[in-house]
Amino acid sequence: MQVLQAGPHKWLLLELDREFIENIAKQTGFELKFEEQSRRVVLDLNADARQAPLLLFDAADPANLGWFSRCQFYVDGTSGAVLQTPIQLANQRDRQGKALPNSIRLQINKELPASFRMPNKAAVSEQVVYSVLYNLLNALTNIGVGVCGGTVVQPLAGRVGPQGSRN
Repeated sequence: MQVLQAGPHKWLLLELDREFIENIAKQTGFELKFEEQSRRVVLDLNADARQAPLLLFDAADPANLGWFSRCQFYVDGTSGAVLQTPIQLANQRDRQGKALPNSIRLQINKELPASFRMPNKAAVSEQVVYSVLYNLLNALTNIGVGVCGGTVVQPLAGRVGPQGSRN
């Protein structure tokens, strides 16, 4: 990790290891396509071996209350930001635009303000990001990740259709 100072602003520059990330994806049951860009790492993750969809669910749906109470990650459904992490999540889609149930795209920001804090006010480091990535991928396959609001990120598990009237 490097620290960059530009006038009054300080930035943390993470140096993420491709092999380490590939190992995390493999341990959690995902196939990985890795793309490194100057300010971010983009991961196309696919869990084709899974018979059930990834556990990405609508946190506002009362039918998902059991999942909501045990999940440790929440995604802003408008921006795709995984709350309190440097990670963004997006659905992968087929040719008709339908969200693929076993595939997601993650983006990990490598440039963060020095004031950025992880959950429990932990300072950012590569090791902390690896840990969060492992826990997020594990949550997507075993525990559940809640989508809060918005229409950009679509849930893959639970009730995924339009909510409309339930009368």
